[in-house]
Amino acid sequence: MLGLAGALNQAGMLTAPAAELSGYGPHFSPKAKRVIFLMMNGGPSHVDTFDPKPALAKHAGETPKEQSERKKASSGYMPSPFEFAPRGECGMMMSELFPNLAKHADDLCLVRSMRTDQPNHEPALLIMHSGNPQPTRPSMGSWVSYGLGTENQNLPAYVAIAPGRPVVGPQLWSNGFLPGEHQATAVDTNQLAVDKLIANLRHPTLKRSEQRPQYDLLGALNRLHANLRQQDKDLETEIKSMELAYAMQAEAAEAFDVGREPDAVRDRYGRTVFGQSCLLARRLAESGVRFIQVYYVDSKNKQPWDSHADNDERHRKLCADSDRASAALLADLKERGLLEDTLVIWGGEFGRTPYSQIDKKKKNAKPGRDHHHTAFSMLLAGGGLKPGTTYGTTDAFGMHVTENPVHIHDLHATILHLLGLDHEKLTYRYSGRDFRLTDVHGEIVRGILA
Repeated sequence: MLGLAGALNQAGMLTAPAAELSGYGPHFSPKAKRVIFLMMNGGPSHVDTFDPKPALAKHAGETPKEQSERKKASSGYMPSPFEFAPRGECGMMMSELFPNLAKHADDLCLVRSMRTDQPNHEPALLIMHSGNPQPTRPSMGSWVSYGLGTENQNLPAYVAIAPGRPVVGPQLWSNGFLPGEHQATAVDTNQLAVDKLIANLRHPTLKRSEQRPQYDLLGALNRLHANLRQQDKDLETEIKSMELAYAMQAEAAEAFDVGREPDAVRDRYGRTVFGQSCLLARRLAESGVRFIQVYYVDSKNKQPWDSHADNDERHRKLCADSDRASAALLADLKERGLLEDTLVIWGGEFGRTPYSQIDKKKKNAKPGRDHHHTAFSMLLAGGGLKPGTTYGTTDAFGMHVTENPVHIHDLHATILHLLGLDHEKLTYRYSGRDFRLTDVHGEIVRGILA
């Protein structure tokens, strides 16, 4: 081995090449450099949060045609018990459930006219993440990583943050048919200690400097192996994974450690799993991670916003946690000068029905709301968006979009646009044809651009 190392050194092959820093690069000057997507798993109710519908009270108990067709037990239209009021100078209408986010109304962009193709969790989650209802396509974060690469050599370009696995699981952050280095690095925030978040981050016995000769030799041998097997994507992925794993030892221990934050900052986000996950997202954004996905799930409920029963009380609890953490994230980013080039997204895979859902099998069960995919709301902020904007409208009951519809494909096209990527040009040839995140669909929602 010593002889081989000497020969490789003379040949200039001893040092492994640096990880690839970019794919195509932006097609034009970007407004946003990074994305933080706060994913509310299960689907928040738009009529209880951001889309007030006073007509529901006037028609309470009436059975809509859509509900009767689904043949589920219901007491008809169910008005929201929560008060709505205009917030900020822009007068954005928001529910009382978001007292902290309400303070940021003038920084927010509210899209009330979202729609998707599927009313079931698994396909709807896949559409939101990959634009396709089947688990066969790369996730949006993987497309962004592929298109823009990473801003640093010591951390991944794409990180998925969740306590355990959400519904569908790793396919939500999968690279699909893109090269393997574009899959997210997933971290489990059930335990926030760095060595628990990222397995095997530290060598059990050797210092990083002592590992360097081993790493150089292994890298050189891997490259010799790769040269004999051109175009072997799995082998390239394995090599780059080793390179990244070694590089992460230098920076990940600090970037992923929320314990380095002052107590006041941690308290500001809330000492909940989601609150500390949002704080971790901010630390990663500061450290150059390009796409960060934060999932609102817990170990007992992988889709906590799925309020088929006791909708009102569940939204009170969920919104209190999410509101505090999300608002703290926005404030933190703004104070650090990061919000203007960070795109923050808040929302679920769909909304919830304006009519009730009743479980007759459970005595005294409080009514919930069913899945609803033809109209729902999403919040966005920063990264080149027009602040203080409310875009799109739904009908008097919140059943259907009536003005400026925004499909998930349109949302994806707009996100890519803000990152400097043309969604029609960001393609990858696979199985005989060119693929893209938006497939053959998608239009940029120019009404929300600054």
